[in-house]
Amino acid sequence: MSILGLKKKQPKTFKVKVITMDAEMEFSCEVKWKGKDLFDLVCRTVGLRETWFFGLRYTVKDTYAWLKLEKRVLDQEVPKDSPITFHFLAKFFPEKVEEELVQEITQHLFFLQVKKQILDEEIFCSPEASVLLASYAVQAKYGDYDPNFHKPGFLAQDELLPQRVNIQSYQMTADMWEEKITAWYAEHRGIARDEAEMEYLKIAQDLEMYGVSYFAITQNKRDTELLLGVDAQGLHIYSPNNKLSPNKSFPWSGIRNISYSEKEFTIKPLDKKKEVFKFYSSQLRVNKLILQLCIGNHDLFMRRRKVDSIEVQQMKAQAKEEKARKKMERQILAREKQMREEAERAKEEMERRLFQLQDEARLANEALLRSEETADLLVEKAQIAEEEAKLLAHKAAEAEQERQRLEVTAMKTKEEKRLMEQKMREAEHLAVKLVEQSERRLKEADHLKQDLTEAKDAERRAKQKLLEITKTTYPLIAAYSSPPAPPEPADFSYESASVRLDFKDSDMKRLSMEIERERLEYMEKSKHLQDQLKELKSEIESLKLEEQQQQQASLYGLHGEARGYKQHEILEL
Repeated sequence: MSILGLKKKQPKTFKVKVITMDAEMEFSCEVKWKGKDLFDLVCRTVGLRETWFFGLRYTVKDTYAWLKLEKRVLDQEVPKDSPITFHFLAKFFPEKVEEELVQEITQHLFFLQVKKQILDEEIFCSPEASVLLASYAVQAKYGDYDPNFHKPGFLAQDELLPQRVNIQSYQMTADMWEEKITAWYAEHRGIARDEAEMEYLKIAQDLEMYGVSYFAITQNKRDTELLLGVDAQGLHIYSPNNKLSPNKSFPWSGIRNISYSEKEFTIKPLDKKKEVFKFYSSQLRVNKLILQLCIGNHDLFMRRRKVDSIEVQQMKAQAKEEKARKKMERQILAREKQMREEAERAKEEMERRLFQLQDEARLANEALLRSEETADLLVEKAQIAEEEAKLLAHKAAEAEQERQRLEVTAMKTKEEKRLMEQKMREAEHLAVKLVEQSERRLKEADHLKQDLTEAKDAERRAKQKLLEITKTTYPLIAAYSSPPAPPEPADFSYESASVRLDFKDSDMKRLSMEIERERLEYMEKSKHLQDQLKELKSEIESLKLEEQQQQQASLYGLHGEARGYKQHEILEL
C-alpha cells in the first residue's frame, strides 16, 4: 500500500457566516453536519448554555425560516451562497425575564435584540416608555452619569429612540429629547450593566408586541384577512390594522391540539364545548413555520410549569453565585472607588491647603518686607515731621500775627465803612434837599415866568390902549384948545411915557435873564452833586470788594494753617 493510500480523505466542507447581535463569526462546516452540529458550535463559541431560547434563522425568498436541528444543513432550503449566512437570534421569548434568563450572556443577547426591534418599530413603544428605556440603554453603555464627562451632546451619535417618536410632531428638538433622557439616566447611578439591561427587559416585556411573531391569515368562512400572533402565552387573532389588542386569544393551557393540512390550520380547544377555530395561510412554508413556533412555545410553556432540570438548577445556582460574587466585587470596587475619590479629595484639599499656606507665607514675607520698609519710611517721615512741626509752629505764629493784623484792618475797614455810609447818607440827604430846592426853584421860576407873561400881556394891553388914546386925543387938542399948547410939552410927555415903558421892558428882560442864570447855576450844581454821589458810591463798592477779598484771604490762611496742623498730626501718628 502506498503512503498516499494510508492518508484519510479530507472531508468536504462549506463556509458559514453567523451574525449575532454584537458580532460576526465564520465557520468551516462539514457537508454531513446537521443543524444541531452548527448550532452547538455557535453556542460554544458564544458561551451560551440557555440554548432553548435561540435558533439560526435564514432567508428564503420573501420570508424567513429557522434551521432544523435534526436535519443536515445542506438538505434544507438554505441559500446557495458562499458563505451561507445565518442570524443567531432569540426564537422563543420568556414569560418573565427576571426568573427565566439565568446567564448574563443570555440577558445581553435578548437586550440587544429587543432594543433593535423597538428602534426598528417592530415593537410599538410610547414616547414616555421609549425615553425611560433609552436611559437604561445609556446606563448599560456608559456606566454612571458624570456631569464633568457626559457633556450636552454626548448622545448625538447614539440611536436611542424609535423613528415613530418624531421630533417635529411632539414639538421637541433633539437637545430636548437628550435632556429628558439624561435626566432619567442620572437617576440610575450605581446600576451595573447587567442590571440596567435586565431593567430594560422587564419594562419591554410588558409591551403589547413583545415576543409576538405575526403571520397573515384568512378566516375559513368569511375569507376575512386577519393576523395570527404566536408568543409565549398562546395564540392571538388580530385585525390587520391593530397589532396591539387581539380580537381573540387561545392560551396554551386551553389548547388541546393544533394541526394543519396544507394551507388549513385547526385549533382545537381543550374544552370540547367550544368551537374549533380554523384559518388559512397562503404558503405551505409559512404553515410549517407557524407549527414549529407553536410546538416550541408550547413545550417551553409546559417546561416552565415543571421542576427545573438538574442542569437548569446548576445553572441558576452558578448564576446566583456569580451574581453574588459580582455584587461583592462591585461593592468592593465601589468602596475602593469611594475611598479613592475620598483620597483624591483629601489630596486635593491638602494640595489646596498647601498652596494656601504657601500663599500665606509669601504674603507674610511680603508684609514683613513692607513693614520694614514702612518702618524706615516712618523714621524718615518722623524727622521730616519734626522739621515740618517747627516750620508749622513758625507759620502758626505768623498766621496769628496776620490774623490780628487782619482783625485790626477789618475793624478799621468797618469804621471807614461806617463813616463812608454816614457820608453817603448825608450826601443823599443833601441831594434830597437840593432836589427839593430845585423843585421849589422850578416852581418859583414857573411862577415868575407866569408873572412875567402876565406883565408882558398887561404891558402890551397898556401900550395898545395908550396908542389908541393918543390917536384919538391928539387932533382934538390941536383944534379946540384956545391957547395952543406948545408942542414941546406934549412931546415931552410922550417921550416920558415911552421911557417909562422902555424902562419897564428892560427890567423884565433883566429879571428873566437873572432867573435863567440862576436855573443854569442850579443845574450845574445838581450835576456836580450827582457826580460826587457816583464817585462816593464807587468808593464804597471798592471798599466792600476789598474787605471781602481780605476776609477770603484771612479764611484761606486759616484753612491752610488747619490743614498744615492736620498733616502734621497725621505724620506724627
